[in-house]
Amino acid sequence: MTRVLLLGGTGDALAVARRLDAPHVYSLAGLARVPSDLACEVRVGGFGGVAGLADYLRAARIGLVIDATHPYAAQMSRHAREACSSADVPLWAVRRPPWHPQAGDDWREAHDWRGIVERVAAYERPLWTMGREPLAHLHEIPASQFWTIRCLDPQAGTARARIIDARGPFDIDGERALFDAARIDIVVSKNSGGRATEAKLAVARERGLPVVMLARPPLPPADREFDNAARAVDALHEHLFLRTT
Repeated sequence: MTRVLLLGGTGDALAVARRLDAPHVYSLAGLARVPSDLACEVRVGGFGGVAGLADYLRAARIGLVIDATHPYAAQMSRHAREACSSADVPLWAVRRPPWHPQAGDDWREAHDWRGIVERVAAYERPLWTMGREPLAHLHEIPASQFWTIRCLDPQAGTARARIIDARGPFDIDGERALFDAARIDIVVSKNSGGRATEAKLAVARERGLPVVMLARPPLPPADREFDNAARAVDALHEHLFLRTT
């Protein structure tokens, strides 16, 4: 039987992992919460770069790797591509489509932290929804701004920042309430795609607020690519017996 290594940490990855039994392996970098309801093996921690991952693929007799990491986890995706090529293991990828601006949207694309800071400089109450990165810049908050930061990491706020640890999905009524309470005047986001965190964009649109969107990094090609978890699971049926519930 082909043994699968699923590189995860996203909702799409978890949806696939819930259909896998042992000896298939669900790999987490260690930053996400470890699910307790999986029948497959769960591996937490890094591999030690490309060489370490290639060695693991050989030692663990992995016959297929599925990259279902976050669209912004470009380094892990590159490592997976190089390690699979080295170990002669097929690589599949679940690549969630990005969001696209709609009528009424005011998106300002940025490619790095400096570009983001430049685009929010004229605003007072930004909502940051791009993960942990803003936490490293709390000492840089201008006197004219108060930041609301939503991420997965519990952390105390500061005099100039409120930190909300929360995991989606977020609904539009909850997002409206957050925008009202925090007096949000601009949103900062990664273009993660999917429905779980899309409501913030709808609220920004209906209020005419700008969104600073961090551009997606380029990702290496995979042998097969799927735009959602369900299609990846369907394809796996061609290779191994999966759980049906």
